[in-house]
Amino acid sequence: MLTEDGKHLYVSYDEYHNLIEKLAIKVYQSGWAFDTILCLARGGMRPGDILSRIFDKPLAIMSTSSYRAEAGTVQGHLDIARYITTPKGEIAGRVLLVDDLADSGHTLHKVVQMLRNDYRPITELRSAVIWTKGMSSFEPDYSVEFLPTNPWIHQPFEAYDSMGPDKLLEKWKI
Repeated sequence: MLTEDGKHLYVSYDEYHNLIEKLAIKVYQSGWAFDTILCLARGGMRPGDILSRIFDKPLAIMSTSSYRAEAGTVQGHLDIARYITTPKGEIAGRVLLVDDLADSGHTLHKVVQMLRNDYRPITELRSAVIWTKGMSSFEPDYSVEFLPTNPWIHQPFEAYDSMGPDKLLEKWKI
């Protein structure tokens, strides 16, 4: 649900999963056959996992981090892992890069540049996200929703960002 001022988008678990399914349909309808899904951790892990299951393709993981300040709401220095975790040795062939959103586009630009420069066995690279914000400098190959007002997206699992083990124990009264 988008707030009236357009500054916040609240997404339920059902909506989130429906959007991932719509993303899968877009990729499928494009007719593009890929060999591996590479998700960007953390945001791309859930969509990557579901797409991996739907398309029955191996899931590779690359860790990136830029949203650490103010409970994950302020973008800082971008860190990109030097290694990709993949069940098939080295990532190669046609790769679908998956993240949750193209926000500023900075992360996706840098990752795509790094993959093209440093991972020669990748023969074709396409990108897929759930949301693309209007301010994004990166245009993904596949996206479900375009958000011209650049709202902050409140994803359903963000409650865990501020829930430590103590709060979890309190919740479950264990």
